[in-house]
Amino acid sequence: MIEIQGLQKVVNQQTVLFIPGWKVEAGEIAGLVGPPGSGKATLLDLLIGRSRPSAGTVRVADLDPRADPQASSRRVGVLFFDDGLYRHFSPLQNLRFFCQLQGIPAARADEVLAQVGLADHATTPLRRLPTSLLRRLAFGRTVLHHPSDLILMEPFARCDEPSISLLTGLLRSYAEEGTAILILAEDAAHLAGVCHRVEVMQQGRIVPAPGPNQEMASAQSFKIPVRGDGSIALINPSDIYFAEAEEGRAYLVTAEARMATQFTLSQLEQRLGRSGFFRAHRAYLVNLQHIKEVIPFTRNSFSLRLDDPSLKLIPLSKTAAAELRDLLGY
Repeated sequence: MIEIQGLQKVVNQQTVLFIPGWKVEAGEIAGLVGPPGSGKATLLDLLIGRSRPSAGTVRVADLDPRADPQASSRRVGVLFFDDGLYRHFSPLQNLRFFCQLQGIPAARADEVLAQVGLADHATTPLRRLPTSLLRRLAFGRTVLHHPSDLILMEPFARCDEPSISLLTGLLRSYAEEGTAILILAEDAAHLAGVCHRVEVMQQGRIVPAPGPNQEMASAQSFKIPVRGDGSIALINPSDIYFAEAEEGRAYLVTAEARMATQFTLSQLEQRLGRSGFFRAHRAYLVNLQHIKEVIPFTRNSFSLRLDDPSLKLIPLSKTAAAELRDLLGY
């Protein structure tokens, strides 16, 4: 079981995650979806013991992952957005290597390889395999040690339909055996057919999933209204380089102008989240299509350079940097 109680994470005096209570029962598959910057990376760090809660508790497989990381790693399987494979090994060599690291009999590698449909590619170099098969192999590595709980970040990323179907079947079978499974994803694509429930992460909170009518309304709100002198301009999201907050007011920046809006930055994030916008910093919302490069200044300090005429530099928070790295896979 995965259980959260009174969980808070505070970074730079700002509460970036607040979950009063939430759990995934044994045998249940639950999905949490949210755009980049919604708090998924922060939550993942807490669930695997990489980060310490500011308040509250996290228990995964009946363990505190921060207090007992070794026991946690033996009982929990974690799939990251990055496949985490050794490209100079074959699929079988990869799994046997991880078996050796974890003290698992080598025969388990052959068993898992068959489960993920890669027995015919056991000795094929990874560089010759499509990304969908690499994702299957990464999932196989995640379940090598018979984990009692699974935490999966975008398990269907880079997958074709046959791979999605195979992984969906495997997840259902693991749930039937009593495994608690949490899927973290950017959207609910492919989750309806596997999850018992799907909820939404928004600004570090878990909120009710929108109903069909709300989703339709959101999809139809494809332009942002901006009041001008006697008229209302409708701004296409693709024309927006970024939005910024200043003195409690949000501004849209395009190639032609910087325009004040009647929205807060959080309200803009809700409207623009489905159009590829990313919360890079508490004061900035950036169009991912206009990011030119990510610039690290120090270990914990980053900036984004945009492709706007001024080559604007946007601050990137440490938490958002982790989300962006997971999203783009760099």
